[in-house]
Amino acid sequence: MSRLTMGKRRVAIVLFNLGGPDRSESVRPFLVNLFTDPAILRVPGFIRPWLGRLIAWRRTKPAMENYAVLGGKSPLLELTEEQARSLEAAMADDPATEIRAFVCMRYWHPLSDAAARAVKDWAPDEVLLLPLYPQFSTTTTGSSIAAWDEACRKAGLSVPTTTLCCWHSHGGFAAATAALVQGAHDRARAELPADVPLRVLFSAHGLPESIIAAGDPYQWQVEQTVAAVVGKLAIEGLDHIVCYQSRVTPQKWIGPSTEDEIERAAHDKVAILICPIAFVSEHSETLVELDVEYREEAEKLGIPGYFRVPAQNSDPCFIAALADIARAALGSGRALCSFAGGRQCPKQHGDCPHARATAAQRAVGAVKEPA
Repeated sequence: MSRLTMGKRRVAIVLFNLGGPDRSESVRPFLVNLFTDPAILRVPGFIRPWLGRLIAWRRTKPAMENYAVLGGKSPLLELTEEQARSLEAAMADDPATEIRAFVCMRYWHPLSDAAARAVKDWAPDEVLLLPLYPQFSTTTTGSSIAAWDEACRKAGLSVPTTTLCCWHSHGGFAAATAALVQGAHDRARAELPADVPLRVLFSAHGLPESIIAAGDPYQWQVEQTVAAVVGKLAIEGLDHIVCYQSRVTPQKWIGPSTEDEIERAAHDKVAILICPIAFVSEHSETLVELDVEYREEAEKLGIPGYFRVPAQNSDPCFIAALADIARAALGSGRALCSFAGGRQCPKQHGDCPHARATAAQRAVGAVKEPA
């Protein structure tokens, strides 16, 4: 393959995201892909295919109703592609490097196999895997990395690769998010009477408690994100809480739930500003769950004001932060790194990628046990 920019180092940045149905007919297969993922449905392998399909069948109708609100499809692919092009533009100032960003969705097209083939055809010198999930979870980034590794084996793609596992409290990301929160907070305060308090609900997608208990660092990282964002805000005595949305199974999930916090706000007679703290692109869980379902519930409960912080999408400050994160990862010299280089998560979070990598090295004697 001829290179139009001879001498430049070619870097493929693979942006991981969830994916979403591109038309109403895609809703069922999208849900099947989601609920048959072993990282999501943690049951014995011989049960998973039929149980996952049963869950997908039961959830198809309500999901189709949600996507109907959005015109019959998810906007996530177009928004992620826009983020990819914006990231390329933000990193175009290095004369020695040619950057191309590729979109890799986990549960709908473009899936890992297609993305790996596209990267191979472009013939990069190195690859950076950059999840659009700020916080690491085995159910999101972990699952995407596993699918990508398998796709690379199938495609015969073998080039030096850096995997960025998380960037939960990166300073630039926190500042960009805080700016969005500050703007929404200022607009909300301008609409509310002076004597009506305003509470910020930092809402993240929930997980079953069993996944966290097994060592997943997601909840800890979400809390680190909120602490970093609040630290960047110029709002003294900010009334805020971390909560979790989108429960889909009867198991006990991490809390408090966003629904419960909306009820508590109604009891306390405070207005609420909801910030989607684990999503950086608008999709059904922000545009429908937050903007429609939770708003309706808040109005029924008589909450004096309901406001929402927009997702980052291609906000210039967010894209600039993402470019800084990518540059630092590429210059880290590590095959696996968090935004700060080394392990960030406390010891009890054994599903942290650094913990797993260290355990694997220890198992083969590459890491010596402390004396």
